[in-house]
Formats: sequence, C-alpha cells, structure tokens
Amino acid sequence: MGHDKLMDRARDELFSHINRCGVLQASPEDQKTWMSETIDYLAERYPDLSDLHLDQLHNIGLRFCQPAIGHGTDNAVSSEGPDAPEAETAAEDEVAEEEVAEEEVTSAA
Repeated sequence: MGHDKLMDRARDELFSHINRCGVLQASPEDQKTWMSETIDYLAERYPDLSDLHLDQLHNIGLRFCQPAIGHGTDNAVSSEGPDAPEAETAAEDEVAEEEVAEEEVTSAA
C-alpha cells in the first residue's frame, strides 16, 4: 500500500479514536498526553509510516481537538450575542430615518 493511502487510513483511524474516546472534552494537557500515546499506538499499527508522517498525524490530531469553532452545541453562535442588540438598534434607527424621510416627502407635496 502506498504511503498516501496508508497515511489516509491512519488519519481516519486517529479521527475515529478522537471522536470515540471523549478527548475533545479533555484539558489541552490531557489531550497532548492522549495524542502522544495514540500516535505511539498508530506507529505500531502502521510500521511503514515514517516519523515525519507520525509527526504530521500528531499535529493534525491536536488541531482537530482545538478547532477554531468549538465542537458541539454549547459553542454554537447565538443570534443573541453581544453584538445583537447593537445590530437591532441600528436596524431600528434605519427604519425611523426612512419614516422621517417619508413624512418629509408627504408634507412637501
């Protein structure tokens, strides 16, 4: 099997382990420990992978555990965040300005 296919299989297995083991909810320090142990396991399962490939898997796994947008619904963006009241106020101001402009046009006619 080519290194690319082997790397893909190892990466898919790593993601599967991450999702099954609950490591996403662990502290960053525990994630690093878990990741090192899991990469050691994958090195045994895929002995043809080079140290460079294993380092890449380690980095990919850690990045997966620390996404820019958090995993789960607790981290979902809410429409009632800190910016929402300002956005509503700005929209209300625009409506008020349009109503004033309409009144001016009506009274000028």
